[in-house]
Amino acid sequence: MKQFYAKYKHAIPLIMYAFLYMIWFMALEQRNVRNYTVIHMKIDDYIPFCELFAIPYFLWFLYVATTVLYLFFTNKKEYYQLCIFLFTGMTIFLIVSTVFPNGQHLRPASFARDNILTHLVAFLYRTDTATNICPSIHVYNALAAHIAISKSNRLGSHKNIQKGSAVLSFSIILSTVFLKQHSMFDVITACGMAMIVYAFVYLADYSTLRELSYRYKEKHSRDTANL
Repeated sequence: MKQFYAKYKHAIPLIMYAFLYMIWFMALEQRNVRNYTVIHMKIDDYIPFCELFAIPYFLWFLYVATTVLYLFFTNKKEYYQLCIFLFTGMTIFLIVSTVFPNGQHLRPASFARDNILTHLVAFLYRTDTATNICPSIHVYNALAAHIAISKSNRLGSHKNIQKGSAVLSFSIILSTVFLKQHSMFDVITACGMAMIVYAFVYLADYSTLRELSYRYKEKHSRDTANL
């Protein structure tokens, strides 16, 4: 049991955050807010509804989960980087949704076609309200997964995986507007948030802080030993 815990204890932050996120998000979805800001851009009116995008939209769940699990079992550092990326953006989304209630009026009243994909979209509409949409977590997490794959030591050299991830990620982003789940504004703000968080998680150099921390601990150990 101790060996199992030592080997997989890095799952604890993910489990705890998933639990916290779901409670917070469900509370937001169930609250009755009459006055909320309607998110809309002119370009939204020119984007047609297309049920084909239900395929990449629902693949998002498998895409993000598979990426997290792969890094969980193969590279702890990259796994933690992805978790920090995901947790940061998702927390910002929860805070924005809490203090700035928002929603959209883009969903079609009926579908021009009757097929399995429109049935999936109808199911999506029933289970996911048209509120709490900005920034789009579907877009943000798709970008986070693709960035993690592109930065992976093991996957970074596999061009086909990189290309497939890029195509899927881009298709997921498009699906949010073609299924009328999000305004283009939600996509833009999610991309902007991803760029900022990316700079902190993957580009920032924290070696100086680590060195200072190491020196402080070393000095503290010497001072304690001299007492």
